[in-house]
Amino acid sequence: MPKRYLGNIITDTPTAPAGPYESDAASGVWSVAEASAYTKAGLWPIAGNFPLSPEDVFSTDLWSGTGATTNTITNGIDISGEGGLVWVHSRSRGGEQHILTDTENGQGKALDSSSTSSLSTTTESVQNLNSDGYSFSGDLSPINRPNDTYVGWTFRKASKFFDVVTYTGNGTSGRTVSHNLGSVPGCIIVKRTDTTGSWRSYHTSLGATKYIDINSTSAAGTSNTSWADTEPTSTEITLGSSVNVNASGGSYVAYLFAHNDGDGDFGPDGDADIIKCGSYTGTGSAGLEIDLGFEPQWFLMKRTDTAGSDWFLFDVMRGFDASGNADRGLRANTSDAESNVGPAFRPIANGVEVQGTFSSVNASGGTYIYMAIRRGPMAVPESATDVFDVAERGADSPPPLYRSGFVTDMFINRADVTLGGNNYVLDRLRGQVQVLMTDASDAEAAYGGAAYGFDVMDGIGNFTGLDSNNYSWMWKRAPNFFDVVAYSGNSTAGRTVSHNLGVAPEMMWVKGRSNSDNWSVYHKDLNVGSGQYLQLNVTQAAGTNSNQFTTTAPTSSVFSLGSDGAVNGSSTTYIAYLFASLDGVSKVGSFTGNGTTINIDCGFSSSARFVMTKRTDAGSDWVVWDTERGIVAGNDGYLVLNDVNEENSSYDSIDTYSSGFSLNYDGVATNISGASYIFYAIA
Repeated sequence: MPKRYLGNIITDTPTAPAGPYESDAASGVWSVAEASAYTKAGLWPIAGNFPLSPEDVFSTDLWSGTGATTNTITNGIDISGEGGLVWVHSRSRGGEQHILTDTENGQGKALDSSSTSSLSTTTESVQNLNSDGYSFSGDLSPINRPNDTYVGWTFRKASKFFDVVTYTGNGTSGRTVSHNLGSVPGCIIVKRTDTTGSWRSYHTSLGATKYIDINSTSAAGTSNTSWADTEPTSTEITLGSSVNVNASGGSYVAYLFAHNDGDGDFGPDGDADIIKCGSYTGTGSAGLEIDLGFEPQWFLMKRTDTAGSDWFLFDVMRGFDASGNADRGLRANTSDAESNVGPAFRPIANGVEVQGTFSSVNASGGTYIYMAIRRGPMAVPESATDVFDVAERGADSPPPLYRSGFVTDMFINRADVTLGGNNYVLDRLRGQVQVLMTDASDAEAAYGGAAYGFDVMDGIGNFTGLDSNNYSWMWKRAPNFFDVVAYSGNSTAGRTVSHNLGVAPEMMWVKGRSNSDNWSVYHKDLNVGSGQYLQLNVTQAAGTNSNQFTTTAPTSSVFSLGSDGAVNGSSTTYIAYLFASLDGVSKVGSFTGNGTTINIDCGFSSSARFVMTKRTDAGSDWVVWDTERGIVAGNDGYLVLNDVNEENSSYDSIDTYSSGFSLNYDGVATNISGASYIFYAIA
């Protein structure tokens, strides 16, 4: 939906956000082009309410305790100004309390979801709720013990996402409490703060005649003393007379979570859902899909029809993935450390697939409730350095091993470039150590351990260790730039697979995870109509096979597959990496060689930092250069993705160019006159 702009215009020139826009004079909706015209003219519409995205209101953050040293978690979320909740728990040590600190009760105070205890004023809490995150200091066992590992989830107050309300009970059934969620809550969690009491919860799938307690493994109960058998509204909740929600004179906090059902106001266009509260019935068999309409990053669930099941918490930073291995779970109702659960669930492009068959997640006929938050970011990146980097191993300390400066979702690691070695490909969606190789057809295999761990905030690997000549190319998933999709094949020609790239992919790399077929590559500048494709791990020229990517170009929401086992074999698991051109950030393209020097204009504001080329009309290598190893006026070291040879620095193959890159004829097939090439470049 359009956002109303409250002002007129000012003579300022920031970059315009994506539209549509509604003028302050209600004169209609401004298109993106019209808004761009304002910007180019040096004018700017004043926004009364920008559309928010998941990254603006929610964050999962990981850290190691520092003891006496102040630990500052910077996630860009304004908790102090907008209000909200920070929920912290130890990953590595059992017996530690959950720490829930919110802006209504105040920083320096904490509740524990696994305990009935009252609100405590303690240094062992989040001591500072800041405009861009939060901080704390001291040797605090549940939050900052030296070398222990922790996770923190930030929920910012925002219409149709989350709200926090405090109130004093009156003991009268039917009393109402106002809130500012801006929609009917999907889940409400109430805790008495002045004395002990259960964490009494409402969930839309249970309804107002039932309740369930977060701190307990009990099944849902039936009582009119919790919610007075009255459903909440978009402005208030109704309470019964239970001491857990409304004792006379008692102090309470209520956490309200929205349920978007096609009415979310998020994302660039202000029309996307980012939080869902729902239920499912177990089948006892793996493969049950829960359609959320988005890929989740955070998932809370509980069995409700019988006692004995925990409240499981999963997130993509700690190992909520498509690997088929156990998920790394925490439990809201216990003080247990993080542990393997399942396999239980895996995120898919439009929701969650239930993988487990055990009673806590998928008993036949069992009833389960959940809350899910959409994966971000939804904002289109403006700088390539926010979503791509090249790093040498161990150049920085403390961890990560390879530092990118952003949450990394996929990387290609090249072992010592002076000695040669495999090109290892790992990604967050497949799990911590599931390795593929661009130079081989092998199925994925477990390898690397902590060296390739994704559970760090700004790179790869959760330890340090200088080992020069080891390099990693690192990508972050982001709209219009790069996406990763995991799927299972069905051998059906013409089947489509959903993705979240936001635009039509211009290049795709697909690899069977559970089979040993070659990598298949789609590129927009091949002959799509005839089914042309390439293979990443071999030097062959483009081939024709309509059973690979069919003859149908991908769209902004799906890509099409044939029945070939390399991309869609029955019951085979696959991973797909999707790349697109983004103005000023990346370019997927092609050129015809001229045999001398050719300048490739990518539309960048400076020379490319990463360039990959492949000749398509004859056999040749997949050649890669980057500025970390050298794109210079003299000889340039290049690597190839399809073999394990050491770096070759014998040729002046590539030079800098003001808006892209410049290729020379070097006798090794990088710029043969009349030859056809594809390329991928990042600014």
